[in-house]
Amino acid sequence: MSSTDLSVEVNGMRFPNPFVLGSGPPGTNAKVIAKSFDLGWGGCVIKTISLDASKVVNTVPRYGKLKSRESGEVIGFENIELISDRPFSVWLEELTELKKRYPNQRVIASIMEECRREAWHEIVERTQATGVDAFELNLSCPHGLPERRMGMAMGENPEIVEEVVGWVKEVSKIPVWAKMTPNIGNPVLPAAAALRAGADGIAAINTILSIIGVDLDTLRPMPTVEAHTVPGGYSGQAVRPIALRHVMEIARSHPGVALSGIGGIETGYDAVQFLLMGCQTVQICTGAMLRGYKMIDEVKRELAEFMGRHGFSRIEDFVGKSLDAFSTHADLVERQRQVKAGNQGKTNRDAETWNGEIEKETAALVAGR
Repeated sequence: MSSTDLSVEVNGMRFPNPFVLGSGPPGTNAKVIAKSFDLGWGGCVIKTISLDASKVVNTVPRYGKLKSRESGEVIGFENIELISDRPFSVWLEELTELKKRYPNQRVIASIMEECRREAWHEIVERTQATGVDAFELNLSCPHGLPERRMGMAMGENPEIVEEVVGWVKEVSKIPVWAKMTPNIGNPVLPAAAALRAGADGIAAINTILSIIGVDLDTLRPMPTVEAHTVPGGYSGQAVRPIALRHVMEIARSHPGVALSGIGGIETGYDAVQFLLMGCQTVQICTGAMLRGYKMIDEVKRELAEFMGRHGFSRIEDFVGKSLDAFSTHADLVERQRQVKAGNQGKTNRDAETWNGEIEKETAALVAGR
């Protein structure tokens, strides 16, 4: 394991390791971001900021948990929390100081604005003056601000995505990642629009619009605020299969794209799956909220263990290595037809074994195993 190099370079930025704190509560101010850097995180995407924080008012409660009935483990997490409510001027001061203290860790500014060119120009120009390493455009938050044509209201429309990314690229002097919404049918369309406009990378996915559940005593959906609620963003380990599918689709459609994977990552082995799907970095938000920042030691150790077991010395050795395994259903049928045809000249026992495996698989599903 000692021969493994966990560092990775993306868009000219060298990350000490691919583990980045995702935008949200874990990056809510410079103090907690500094703590994460001291513990060994490779970077942080700060909680999304905007020019006018006075418009951001949160409620209590704003979180809901989905737990396993058997173990009580949190497998899904919903939030209706908005972007940062801290003044933009305070963020500018903190980001400047943060980069002075931690020049080797990557600070990525998540920004969101209304659909006005001048607003995006202002937030980009003022924020990049702090020395941050890159931008992540929040075009995908599923709740709270779509009524202001922000977040997901932008990201679900490829034309708006292309327009907004274009505005940002007019003035940005640092890399720009566009963060994608999963609340669409084809994730490739908005990603392609962002890349056409000059985006340097794609981050995927943001949270999934959801209702975590209904309280069967009060009959009110959760999280309940004065007997009412709104659909919120679903995250946690339960969304990982959906996130993997989205990053796979984007990576296969745009080979070599700088891709940051997000969604349900709680272990180093979870992260490896995203790297195999074509990501160069991974972002952890809900996992860090549930497990704490000290999880970084464990996820780095698990990543190094995987690399050592397979003989990989660098992250680049296996990024996207599983993408060529995806095909079409028709192709799968043809592949199995060829295998069966190759068995025909042997014995009837081969066919019996094949049929027996199908029967065992079906029986296991029926039995709930």
